[in-house]
Amino acid sequence: MYANSREIRSAQIGPHERLAEVVTRHRDHVFRKPAAPWNVAAFGQAMQAWGGTRPLVLDAGCGVGWSSLQLARRFPDHFVLGVDQSEDRLARGKPGAGDEAWPANLCFVRADLVDFWRLLRAEGVVLARHYLLYPNPWPKIGHLARRWHGHAVFPDLVALGGVLESRSNWRIYLEEMAIALQLLTQRSAVVETLGAEAPLTLFERKYRDSGQPLYRLEFRP
Repeated sequence: MYANSREIRSAQIGPHERLAEVVTRHRDHVFRKPAAPWNVAAFGQAMQAWGGTRPLVLDAGCGVGWSSLQLARRFPDHFVLGVDQSEDRLARGKPGAGDEAWPANLCFVRADLVDFWRLLRAEGVVLARHYLLYPNPWPKIGHLARRWHGHAVFPDLVALGGVLESRSNWRIYLEEMAIALQLLTQRSAVVETLGAEAPLTLFERKYRDSGQPLYRLEFRP
């Protein structure tokens, strides 16, 4: 049934006690995992589609791409890359896609973000805007390393620059991300309750309609 999403349940009631230890370890040790050939090929296609002439917006983990479509219409003078590792999700229809002309400043790419972020950094790409919308929060206490801010790739993600926006229905996730950003950059991020604006993703719409509070982090380097 629609609008029956459960709220996140976790034994963790605040930022993880090992967060600083994990983030600083990843900061001080270069992540050297080789990129898979299929991700390298996807990255090349994405760079060719972009062309490097317009400010770049990355919608990381875009799912079905509804958010990417909205971002392309919101920022017509930018180029939007929607990246997700699921071919099935990317192939699904996008609600509202037919309401306006399909934007020419939009490209979808199937790739693993762990490789894609590092390839962007290696290429020297600087983002204008970066979106992480409703990532899997991995709420169990033992799952810290699976959250993006607890992953070894997080320093590469942050190094891409741009205005970073993340949204979640678990405030602790964003509070942890804010701490991780502070540790890496010495700059503060803002975490706030999301207002009544139109939802950017289908997850956000369903969580909102289920009566859950929603939160946003914004970080400006």
